[in-house]
Amino acid sequence: MENARKIIHIDMDAFFAAVEQRDFPDLRNKPLIVGGLPDTRGVVATCSYEARKYGIHSAMPSAHAARLCPAAVFVKPRFEAYREASAQIRKIFTGYTDLIEPPSLDEAYLDVSGSAACQGSATLIAQDIQQKIRQQTELTASAGVSYNKFLAKIASDINKPNGLYVIRPELGTQFIEALPIGKFHGVGKATEKKMQALGIFTGKDLKRLSLALLQHYFGKSGLHYYNICRGTDPRPVNNHRTRKSIGIETTFQKDIDCHDSAMTQLLALLNKALDKTACQKLLAHTLTVKIKYHDFVQITRSRTLQEPITNRINGLWLLNDLLKNTETGTRRIRLLGVSLSSLTSATPIDHPQLDLFENFDGQNT
Repeated sequence: MENARKIIHIDMDAFFAAVEQRDFPDLRNKPLIVGGLPDTRGVVATCSYEARKYGIHSAMPSAHAARLCPAAVFVKPRFEAYREASAQIRKIFTGYTDLIEPPSLDEAYLDVSGSAACQGSATLIAQDIQQKIRQQTELTASAGVSYNKFLAKIASDINKPNGLYVIRPELGTQFIEALPIGKFHGVGKATEKKMQALGIFTGKDLKRLSLALLQHYFGKSGLHYYNICRGTDPRPVNNHRTRKSIGIETTFQKDIDCHDSAMTQLLALLNKALDKTACQKLLAHTLTVKIKYHDFVQITRSRTLQEPITNRINGLWLLNDLLKNTETGTRRIRLLGVSLSSLTSATPIDHPQLDLFENFDGQNT
C-alpha cells in the first residue's frame, strides 16, 4: 500500500552558490551568481538567496542577471568541489537507508519505510539528516516528507531555505486539490498554459478530467496527471538508475552562419559525447542534433541506428544527414548541441550517477 511508505526528499539550498560562499568567506551575504560571466552568452547555473531577491533565477542569461543586479558577483562553476560536497552528503544518507535515489548532485529521494533510526519516524530522520549536513558540511538543506515521491518533492520546496514540511497520508488529497497547477513538479510553463486554457488551475480542476480526456490532451503524460491529482505516485525510490542520454552543447560568443563551421563544431561535440559513452562503457544507437538560431528558434533532428554509434566515420555521416533538413548555412546559429541516447551497456557495469549540470561550463545553456 502506497500510504505505508515513508519518503524523504532532500534538496540542498542554492547548492553551488552555498559551496562557493562556504569556501570563500568574502562572498558571503553578497548576491552571488554561479554560471557564465555577464559579458558572455552564458547562463545562471544557480544563485544565492541574496541574488534571488532581484528576480534572478537558474537558466537566466547572465547578461540579464547583471542588469537586474549590477552589484552581483559572478563566479564560474567548480564542479569538483560540488561533487565532493555531494558525495559527503550522500554518505550521511547511507546511515539511514540503502534506498537512495539522487537525480542530481543537489537532491535525493530516500525511502526510510524500513528504517529503525529515530524510532522509525521519517520526520525525525529528516531533521537529523538536516542537522548532520549542517554540522559536517556547513551547508543547509530543505526536506520534504510524505508517502510518495511526488508529494515529498513538492514538500521540500515549501519552507526553503533550511526548511522542513510534512504531508501526511490523510492530508495528501486535500493538499493536492488546493495546489496551483504551476506548482506541480513536472508541469512546465507550456503545459501550465495549456492546462489553464482547458480551465485547469488547481489539482481539484485536474481531478475533474477523465483519464481518456487527459490522455487525449497530454498523451503518455495523461496517466501520470490522472494519478498524481489523486495523490497516487507508485514510483519506487530507485537506487540503480540507468542513464538515459549523454549530451553536450555550447553557445557561441558570435553567431555562426557557415555550414562547414557548424559541421566542425558538431563533430567536436560528438567526439566529446562519444568519449563519455566510452568512459562509461556504454553504446549509443540514437544521435540527436540540437540547433538554436539567432532568434532563439530551436529545432532538433534525430536518427536511430540498429548498430551502435561507436566511430567518428559513422557519426560524421549521421551529422551530414541530420543537417540536410535544416537551415544551416543560410541562418545564423547561436547554439549547437549533440545528444546520444538509446544507451546500452558495452559490458556489465555499475549504473552511473546522473549529473544534471555536468555539461555546464559557463557558456553552455
